Amino acid sequence: MSAALTMLEYMFDYKKVSSHATAQKAPQKARSRIHELQQRLQQMQGPAVSRTLESLPGLSGVIHLRTGETYTVDSPSLATALAAGPSQAGEWIAFVGVPDLGFEAAAQFGIDLERTVVVPRPGELWLSVTAGLLDVASVVIVKPPVPVTAQQAERLKSRLRMKDAALVCWGEWPRSDATLTISRSSWLGLGRGHGRLTARRVVVSVRQDGPVRHVPLWLPDINQQVAERDHEVIVPLAVAQAG
Repeated sequence: MSAALTMLEYMFDYKKVSSHATAQKAPQKARSRIHELQQRLQQMQGPAVSRTLESLPGLSGVIHLRTGETYTVDSPSLATALAAGPSQAGEWIAFVGVPDLGFEAAAQFGIDLERTVVVPRPGELWLSVTAGLLDVASVVIVKPPVPVTAQQAERLKSRLRMKDAALVCWGEWPRSDATLTISRSSWLGLGRGHGRLTARRVVVSVRQDGPVRHVPLWLPDINQQVAERDHEVIVPLAVAQAG
């Protein structure tokens, strides 16, 4: 099955409970998506020069994804935040092997769900599915079910360069171009047995070229935005009382 057909098969799964009015618009949206896929496939016919993808403003001081490169993260929040910038800029993205992906949370981070492909349970075909989706998605987030060999990583690296795409691995990936980990984390909003989570303070450790960098972030802040934490958040009165 071609990558385009694979994409069409798995897209819009999150709309299974959509309204009848939305369903009536599906054929028109499907035609539009097919046209976008055709354009994307045409662009992917030959090797492309590595390019820098858009990032969320709050991640501008952390890292910029580049096509042809691989990145490893240790949390779904980091993976989603990295993909949100390209998604908002109109790029297609894909999630492979993440059956418990929260669509509402992804949308709050800024993911455009109408340009998102989800293959939740690829099983032993996870590598083939990931490679196939690089034909149409600029960023693929994958959670491998088994350890990745150096040979598998190298083959996919070559395909990333050829297809003008970037890979974000939630887990271990041999010889990745950068590794991002959450080295410190705390939540705001919970009191003693009451309240609700409103914001998350983290420190992201970035291992790339040179020494490891440690960047304080809101992931997210009380407005559900990813932002650099160079000052204390202003907590609303109701939240402050709950804490």
